[in-house]
Amino acid sequence: MSEEANAAGWDAIERAMSKIYGDQEPKHYGTLIPYMLGGRDPLDGISAYKAERPYPHWHFVTFGFSELYDKESDDPERSGYGFELTFRLARGEAEEEPPAWAMNLLQNMGRYVFKSGNVFRNGDYLDANGPICLGADTKLTALAFVRDPELPALDTPNGQVEFLQMVGITGCELEAMQTWNTLGMLNVCEEHMPNYITDLSRDSFMRVPAVAEAVQRGMERDGSSTGFLYVDQLGWEPAKRRLLGKTPAALRLGAKQAGIVGKLLAGRILKGKSLSMTGPDVRVVFEPGEKPGFEQGQNEVRIKLDEASATELSRKLQPKEGVIELSDFKGMVVQIVKTY
Repeated sequence: MSEEANAAGWDAIERAMSKIYGDQEPKHYGTLIPYMLGGRDPLDGISAYKAERPYPHWHFVTFGFSELYDKESDDPERSGYGFELTFRLARGEAEEEPPAWAMNLLQNMGRYVFKSGNVFRNGDYLDANGPICLGADTKLTALAFVRDPELPALDTPNGQVEFLQMVGITGCELEAMQTWNTLGMLNVCEEHMPNYITDLSRDSFMRVPAVAEAVQRGMERDGSSTGFLYVDQLGWEPAKRRLLGKTPAALRLGAKQAGIVGKLLAGRILKGKSLSMTGPDVRVVFEPGEKPGFEQGQNEVRIKLDEASATELSRKLQPKEGVIELSDFKGMVVQIVKTY
């Protein structure tokens, strides 16, 4: 097989970028040691193009989430993980080289996907637990994922590839996405963030009255679209019999997640929707029910909440250590533990 045929997936991505940037030669950064041979970087390469509209920025695209060479997966419809990431970053007019931190961030996204098997989809978000550019004085501490506005999905010899753009967001914007929905929030912000260009120096759009009002209306109208959360500090202790009685079952939750879970419950249970949380050892599903109660199985707990118990738990879940007891909920408490 010829070298050209072997690189069919790679060539398809470059052709898609050339439709936007013509003959521009991008800044390309390849991987010295392939990931399969023990290298640290799972992506084969990253290219950065100089974009001028709507204002100067770098337009990054990855090579490696999809199948760049021979077809290896069993899914004929999808190439590899089915996507490549893009990232638009505001650029100074005199800036000639793309910043290394942005490419490190994209490689970190590759490490996350390759190690966990979790793929990104249109409308996803990810808490970075700190500045997306380490050491920078920026309020952007999380990421959202949306279809790149200039790159439609590709049909390649190895299957379809979607271009998902990574967008830097603030903590309060992340909270708005969690309690409402990502695409609704990004749509409201697009006037202030054309083409979803990430600018490390910007303030939160939740400070713009029109944005905050639109988010509040959306939350009240739609509830939360977040139906699934991965929570690293999630645990379950079954009830235990003691000499002097019985210790109630305990749902253990990290303080960092407690506040947002409380808000999500209001936007899910009260709208007739469930909320699923997965931790290292257990899956916990909150679901609406006529009567509060819980059922525990192997590695899974299902907790039913009526309107009153959902409202009470939503109010009491705060980001601080403590034990929560619910008025009409017998045999179970919620233990909030310190997040490190």
